[in-house]
Amino acid sequence: MRKIKEFIIEKLIFFCGLASIFFVILIFLFLLKEGLSLLTIVGPFEFLAGKSWYPISEPPQLGILPLILGSLFVTIGAAIISVPIGIACAVYIAEIAPAKIKEVLKAGIELLAAIPSVVLGFIGMMTLVPWVKNLFDIPTGLTAFSGSIMLAFMAMPTIVSIAEDALYSVPKSYKEGALALGATHWQTIYRVILPAASSGIVAAVMLGIGRVIGETMAVMMITGNAAAIPKSILQPVRTLTATIAAEMGETVVGSEHYFALFAIGIVLFVISFAINVTSDFFLHKDQRV
Repeated sequence: MRKIKEFIIEKLIFFCGLASIFFVILIFLFLLKEGLSLLTIVGPFEFLAGKSWYPISEPPQLGILPLILGSLFVTIGAAIISVPIGIACAVYIAEIAPAKIKEVLKAGIELLAAIPSVVLGFIGMMTLVPWVKNLFDIPTGLTAFSGSIMLAFMAMPTIVSIAEDALYSVPKSYKEGALALGATHWQTIYRVILPAASSGIVAAVMLGIGRVIGETMAVMMITGNAAAIPKSILQPVRTLTATIAAEMGETVVGSEHYFALFAIGIVLFVISFAINVTSDFFLHKDQRV
């Protein structure tokens, strides 16, 4: 009876894995079906490198370079903020914090990850945006910098959780050996534990960046939604995700605008897929070696 139950459970897990792959393939095929129709209207280079996004003008201008740069500005800014803070928090939780404080911090991080993005976006509009406006004395606080701060706050739970697991999985013999050779606690962390957990930490960073790129509501609420090529992080920007969310409900099915939004979806899918593959590569790097 036990073998029958194990066999059924194994087959169910196998089926769920195949089903997830099948659904991802179906989503990608659907995006291709709708998005590639744009190639009959606009060339790939003109679409990716075009400097103007005016989809309802005559004729429509469907260049997404401002949207790509907007996503890039916000993502790089969020990574610069979240990666060092997230890794430092993970090190503190895994190696320094007392047991009671460690449990409280881990619970708090999990709670932060559960806050809906629209709530964080609203909090950012009410608090962060006016602060940025007054701090830099600029016309509006709806900028890429505001989006970077909020997205860094959203990415940190992912980075901290996965990086902390990677640090915790380092064999204790590494730490004991370093201390036995006369290394201090900080030297052990910096020269032994962090290098040993580097693949997991890189995977945590990549998954955190993936969360930033795929975020929609928060960036749509606090980045200004200006589809123009940004020259500074203190200017309003529009991201790829925010463009789809803001404009999909207003498009005519079968129009150039409609196909262009699906083409943006293809670009986002490829970027997210590349990030996840990269993080998986680093996560299992040691196992392959």
